[in-house]
Amino acid sequence: MSEEFYRIRRLPPYVFAEVNAMKAEARGRGEDIIDLGMGNPDGMPSQHVIDKLAEVAQDPHAHRYSASKGIKGLRRAQAAYYDRRFNVQLDPDSEVVVTLGSKEGLANLAQAITAPGDVVLAPNPSYPIHTFGFIIAGAAIRSIPAAPGPEFFTRLEYAMSYSVPKPSVLVLGYPSNPTAYTADLDFYQKVVDFAREHKLWVISDLAYAEIYYGDTPTPSLLQVPGAKDVAVEFTSMSKTYSMAGWRMGFAVGNQKLISALTRVKSYLDYGAFTPIQVAATAALNGPQDIIDDNRALYKGRRDVMVESFGRAGWDVPSPKASMFAWAPIPEQMRHLGAMEFSKKLLAEAQVAVAPGVGFGDEGEGYVRIALVENEQRLRQAARNIKRFLSDNS
Repeated sequence: MSEEFYRIRRLPPYVFAEVNAMKAEARGRGEDIIDLGMGNPDGMPSQHVIDKLAEVAQDPHAHRYSASKGIKGLRRAQAAYYDRRFNVQLDPDSEVVVTLGSKEGLANLAQAITAPGDVVLAPNPSYPIHTFGFIIAGAAIRSIPAAPGPEFFTRLEYAMSYSVPKPSVLVLGYPSNPTAYTADLDFYQKVVDFAREHKLWVISDLAYAEIYYGDTPTPSLLQVPGAKDVAVEFTSMSKTYSMAGWRMGFAVGNQKLISALTRVKSYLDYGAFTPIQVAATAALNGPQDIIDDNRALYKGRRDVMVESFGRAGWDVPSPKASMFAWAPIPEQMRHLGAMEFSKKLLAEAQVAVAPGVGFGDEGEGYVRIALVENEQRLRQAARNIKRFLSDNS
């Protein structure tokens, strides 16, 4: 009997595990840890959404198996969201599927469309499922830049010329987790043109669509004419509607990819609990105040964090979008590397962050800061960091 399972062998040790264990031990000792590591929203959905969940849960029929593809009303609601937000028209029956959060959807799509040995292009650094979803499916990953600049397309051309076999999938995610990079429609137009020319499938992760801080709303890749011929896009209700624990997301776009994902999901799950799907429909169709409220909440936290950390001696670039900041390690501690710096910060300043190497080797020298604590706690973190940097100067 072999204990060397093929897919487990392809997974490296979990980079965040050591920091998470230290965090748990510190809390066990009664230490007050300010946790800016995990992107776990601290808000709650609108009251009408919670009320709808409770209402539907009282129906005896609501406790049966649901629909793996998602109930029709929810798929229609997501199509309506894309119409009013992006002016993109979707067929709820063939171009929308409900997922158990975008993470599950990305992983299952990777299983649906990837064969062992396939080559997939993915940003480095990036959200881990963008690479490991395909690694688990047997693919090889070729890294491309996370920033959507000229170097991005230079590296794409290089990858298409020198990879064997030629890449079949390109993964994108803007606004980016962890880097908070953003992309515009001109960039997406070039991506679609490149994908058409090289017969690439494009997967866009738009989980942070509504968390932007400038005057220009975050665009969708599917706004590019013809994008649905080559692409699908994932969105999530986790941050937009403060529904992270509800595990509710969507894949929309190319019919062939949506069909493949739907078929794989039909073997793996019966869909989210029906009351959750109905409540999610109420969130999409009902008052949208929570979107503006959450955007303002994260912007306020961003501003407090950047200003107070800067006064403490740690200059953190102000992110244009997302609920994260991508912060270079302070100069005097850069020699430690991301992992050791994160551990030292936790042990001596009681502030938890995510080491950048957890998002790819190009993340070395950085940490990700999640805006999941209130402004008072962020200022406390800054005071702790000021003392920490002074002690280690």
